[in-house]
Amino acid sequence: MKPLLLSATTATSCLGVGLDAHRAALREGRSGLQPCTFETVRLPTWVGEVEGVGAQALPAALSAYECRNHRLALLALRADGFESRVRAAVARHGADRVGVFMGTSTSGILQTELAYRERDPATGALPASFHYAATHNPYSLTELLREHLGITGMGATISTACSSSAKVFAAAARQIELGTIDAALVGGVDSLCLTTLYGFASLELTSPEPCRPGDAGRNGISIGEAAAYALLERDGADSEHAVWLLGAGESSDAYHMSAPHPDGLGAQMAMQAALRSAGLGADAIDYINLHGTATPANDSAEGKAVTAVFGQRVPCSSTKGATGHTLGAAGALEAALCAIALADGFVPGSPGTRALDPALGALNYQLRGTAAPLRHVLSNSFGFGGSNCSLVLGLRS
Repeated sequence: MKPLLLSATTATSCLGVGLDAHRAALREGRSGLQPCTFETVRLPTWVGEVEGVGAQALPAALSAYECRNHRLALLALRADGFESRVRAAVARHGADRVGVFMGTSTSGILQTELAYRERDPATGALPASFHYAATHNPYSLTELLREHLGITGMGATISTACSSSAKVFAAAARQIELGTIDAALVGGVDSLCLTTLYGFASLELTSPEPCRPGDAGRNGISIGEAAAYALLERDGADSEHAVWLLGAGESSDAYHMSAPHPDGLGAQMAMQAALRSAGLGADAIDYINLHGTATPANDSAEGKAVTAVFGQRVPCSSTKGATGHTLGAAGALEAALCAIALADGFVPGSPGTRALDPALGALNYQLRGTAAPLRHVLSNSFGFGGSNCSLVLGLRS
């Protein structure tokens, strides 16, 4: 892969709106998880809910896209001056030379859930005000951003569960390399909904306390919501000290619909492919942001995979104890956190984790954040069905 500049990034999660809120939380080892009070959900679990999403109104021109997911999408877009950076790139490259690649898992499904409450009691028909194509349809997120930003280049939504918004980096990079586009808005948006919360609870995967990735007593995930974006370009005026996408690796092990391969074989393949893509050896990686969901099966499989590829040297941690598992937005959110880590020379800790599982003892797992010179980092995102993606981000000399 030819390196691509992350010429702008932004992130919004339960830690706050914008990069400064996330930078401060990483430094403090702070979590944004709270007991679940979302909508009508009554479950003994903790979630990462973004404050103020419901108060965000869509512009009148975008009213057809009204749903929680799109409110969150625009809330995040406005942070860190990111929207203006994208508009400047559109002006610089041309509207038809910028692409939009978004990742999401449930998209605007909450809008469908709300519509079902208003079904006609006689016919079961959904209310006329409900528009699936502009809300629940996964492509509606990409369409919203293209319309709002005046982008006419190619657009795509990737929905591969929890690897969705990591894979958009790889998809965009391929199109830039092919010459189809010159720049790309990439990212992920996933918002809380009843289907996700009750669905993961039915699988007995949600924890009744804040999640504890890698912990000996870990007992499940904390679901979160987030929106995060990056602008990918070949270069830029301020690129000397910026963060670059150096490589991406993807695999599909198809071991099970919801469980990872017990030895993490697909995860190993994705990490090895990312290293090859970046032209780096395993010894060049200075930090690994683990997928680290805090389920016994995931953490164990990923631990074996990381040890097989990197041994015990590389510091690693999961930031999901801070943000919750943001599902389709996790890849983009954690790429943004890795960009902060690179820029600041700081290895994030693992909020919520108390005592590392002895079975993961081979990992150089960081319970607390620490300053460290970082040059290359790797971020893992693994989804249901064995859809895996690893990204290599770094600084260039």
